[in-house]
Amino acid sequence: MTETSPAALLRQLAQIVLDKEPQIHLVLSALIAGGHVLLEDLPGMGKTTLALGLARSLNLAFARLQMTADTLPGDILGSNFYDPAQQAFVFRRGPIFHSLLLIDEINRAPPRAQSALMEAMAEGQVSLEGASYSLPSPFFVIATQNPQEFDGVFPLPENQLDRFLLSLSLGYPSRAAEERLLQGEALSPEAVPVLASESTLREWQKSAAQVFLSPEIRGMLLDLAERSRQESSLRFGVSPRGLLALQAALRGWAFVQQRDFVAPEDLAAVAPAVLGHRLRWRDPGESRVQLAALLQRCWGLGG
Repeated sequence: MTETSPAALLRQLAQIVLDKEPQIHLVLSALIAGGHVLLEDLPGMGKTTLALGLARSLNLAFARLQMTADTLPGDILGSNFYDPAQQAFVFRRGPIFHSLLLIDEINRAPPRAQSALMEAMAEGQVSLEGASYSLPSPFFVIATQNPQEFDGVFPLPENQLDRFLLSLSLGYPSRAAEERLLQGEALSPEAVPVLASESTLREWQKSAAQVFLSPEIRGMLLDLAERSRQESSLRFGVSPRGLLALQAALRGWAFVQQRDFVAPEDLAAVAPAVLGHRLRWRDPGESRVQLAALLQRCWGLGG
């Protein structure tokens, strides 16, 4: 294994999931910022492939959890069972005890199962029958969500959505990328080399937290929060936690680009993915257009 940079990791992942460099950049930004990612897409768009490639490239313990309508909290967290040899109850850990957990179709699980993720994603631990268990560090969730018009889905509540640092869509690839895919040019996640270790990732996370935000950039974030809370087309504006999430994601984005400062152009690249699932519009059908218009009015960006 050769220790490398986030930029080299980005290039490797871009050979696994073709034509999606901006989206991969955002996912890496979230990982380095210590946050989780929600992907809303149709089946077969490369979400699982991206998660597998990321786990392999960073040598992370990986688990995949398929949510269904009968998923129970114990299927996620684990459960206690009686061990006759020890004559005691023993905790059997569930799939959440992996550094990278892919949760497929999170909104097919009932609310009780979804709620089992709340403490884990917010605090890095789970509690069961009066005992608390720490999760690995790093701990990163990539969850996929079906479009709301699909049958058999349960909408995620606002407080659970807020636990995801970013929400985005991979979308269809370009014609050129699909031609490369048909020709077998995309790398298999299992075939790529390991580029970095968990300890390297932790060092990246520490370094990213020190990326410089100028007073001007911080003022732009405060301007956005203030304007969003006065916006008549919004049910509610950016929360303090949302503002902190945006700051963390900006630092992660800049770090992946091997910069030690956040630039103004980073705001337009990152803000839609951080805010899109946090803001609630009175007319939700035009949420993307309304968010772009809000950023344009506030910063002169996104229009």
